[in-house]
Amino acid sequence: MDISESKVPHWNSRSALLFGNDTLGSLLDKHVLVVGLGGVGSYAAEFLVRGGIGALTIVDGDTVDTTNRNRQLPALVSTIGKWKTEIMQERLLDINPDLRLTVHNTFIMREIIDEILVPNFDYVVDCIDTLAPKISLLKKAYAKGYPIVSSMGAGGKTDPTLIDIADFNQVHHCKLARYLKKKLYRSGIRSGITAVFSPEEVSEQAMQLTENTLNKRSYYGTVSYIPALFGGHCASVVLRDLMGTIHLKKPIPILEQHIKE
Repeated sequence: MDISESKVPHWNSRSALLFGNDTLGSLLDKHVLVVGLGGVGSYAAEFLVRGGIGALTIVDGDTVDTTNRNRQLPALVSTIGKWKTEIMQERLLDINPDLRLTVHNTFIMREIIDEILVPNFDYVVDCIDTLAPKISLLKKAYAKGYPIVSSMGAGGKTDPTLIDIADFNQVHHCKLARYLKKKLYRSGIRSGITAVFSPEEVSEQAMQLTENTLNKRSYYGTVSYIPALFGGHCASVVLRDLMGTIHLKKPIPILEQHIKE
């Protein structure tokens, strides 16, 4: 089929050459939820739109801080203090003016997750970096049967060659994932959530303690390229899965050492 005869817009014709018009065109009918627009989520959202997703819902309640400029897509000198959702809304619609975009300018909280998850999403992308809201979102999205890809901890990592994709029960050497697995296992969720992670060892010297604000007691140092690569891996899971070109590692049986890791 000639590109002019397909529903794939001309601006995405290079992707159509790679995947085929019918396969890529199927993404126009897909609706993806991205929660968290920091270093991982902002890039994931943009890659999904550039990849051909036709409908996107984005959720974040934060404004750009000057310390975000080393790694976050919305963060510029000119955007300090502005809402990340507003910056990303303008940017994403500038990439694809036909994008069906829904914006929730709020932090994800247990009380509003059910409302956020009302549409029939084709995929949920979890880019939250604090434990309590991350667990709440994953539990409710899993209960609704949505396919999920979840970003594990990108802080403190520097080696891009170690980034991996697997079922969350295979994630190892990740502090965030260790706590997450314990909570999800207790809720009966033992597999079925795809994770992007890196087993790279993290130096405790790269950690900074902070006040327990929004469930966050500490944070790790970051480098520009790692969160973006995590976001790209998350987007790749969604796009390849929805187009039927992905081959994920099969979940392995849950062993006691995985829980105690």
